[in-house]
Amino acid sequence: MKEVCKIYDKAFKDKAVQLSYDRTNVSELARELGVTAPQLYKWRKEFEEFGEGSFPGKGNLKLTPEQEKIYELEKRLKDAELERDILKKAIGIFSKSGR
Repeated sequence: MKEVCKIYDKAFKDKAVQLSYDRTNVSELARELGVTAPQLYKWRKEFEEFGEGSFPGKGNLKLTPEQEKIYELEKRLKDAELERDILKKAIGIFSKSGR
């Protein structure tokens, strides 16, 4: 039989992580919430690493603020290089037709 993956929303994961810090027995808490203990520990690790940017959902990237800045700058650089290449080609075309 194929196992069905459960999808939990951001609010549930945030609350589960907060409860896991408050409680001493994480395995018992995981049972009460209907998740596995390793899954709960994985959520805790992700929350520690990314903070409020954790659990973005729908395939979005989990990025730290620094990574977001780098991603945005790389995107702008790529756009500027593309624009430069188009202008170079246009100059070449217009300079040939003027002769």
